Amino acid sequence: MRREPRAVLGVDVARDADGAPGASVRRCGIVGHPVAHSVSPVLYRAVFAQAGLPWTYEAIDVAPGGLAAFVASLDEAWRGLSVTAPHKPDAFALGAPDEASRLVGASNTLVFENGGRVLAQNTDVPGVVTALAAHGIAQVDSAVVVGGGATARSVVAGLARIGLRHLVLQVRDAARASAVVALTRELRVGVTVEEIGRRVPCDLVVSTLPARAADPWAEALGTAAPAVFDVAYDPWPTALTKAAQNAGLVVVDGLDLLAGQAVDQMRLLCGADIGFDALRAVAVAELARRRTAAS
Repeated sequence: MRREPRAVLGVDVARDADGAPGASVRRCGIVGHPVAHSVSPVLYRAVFAQAGLPWTYEAIDVAPGGLAAFVASLDEAWRGLSVTAPHKPDAFALGAPDEASRLVGASNTLVFENGGRVLAQNTDVPGVVTALAAHGIAQVDSAVVVGGGATARSVVAGLARIGLRHLVLQVRDAARASAVVALTRELRVGVTVEEIGRRVPCDLVVSTLPARAADPWAEALGTAAPAVFDVAYDPWPTALTKAAQNAGLVVVDGLDLLAGQAVDQMRLLCGADIGFDALRAVAVAELARRRTAAS
């Protein structure tokens, strides 16, 4: 059937020619461990509601190593999954990967197509570029990236798209640096590996550590570059972003990455074409609501 786009409060969703967004309920969700803090359900439910899609989206805690079994248990009502730590490398192995997924060996999106085909996509890589561009950062020559996991690899791949040539990788465990180092060789980016905490002048400091894990080094990391990017957002703002704000630096936070990667993820999962600013505004409002409820 012919599909036509229809704009709904800034959301363009492919709809059938008769204007119906689809008769059947489709299920989507985010899987991680932990995952209860995720703002993704609020983002997706808002888009579904505005677009008139009778779809659902939920947060599902899946224990490490359990993603393959969970995906195998899903029925045909499922359209796709957002994937967060620690499952991104496992998601990569569960579907046909896109170029970004192949590059970093990790996927943050699984799309279940008709006929049983699964797509393994990585929207974190372009999401990094989108998040930085929203703050006027279009080129990065040198960076400090803290952490050596799947998100760190996506960050490095994203930075390579905007000119990264010199990387200092700071990790708690040098053994975890091997995958990022291998990626830098493929990207032809020079890399130095060291322990976390040294103040290294550069264009951009990025922390890919889990929430609160970067707190001991917040002051050192938060004053080393003109711009600081902390991918965590719970609690929000983080100690690192507070340090950078106090120093008068450009601050890119986890909500920026959440919104940046969601631009492409929304399009993949439900055909919605929604802008970065609108997605980030929903996320900010939700975290503000949570802070008020907790006070």
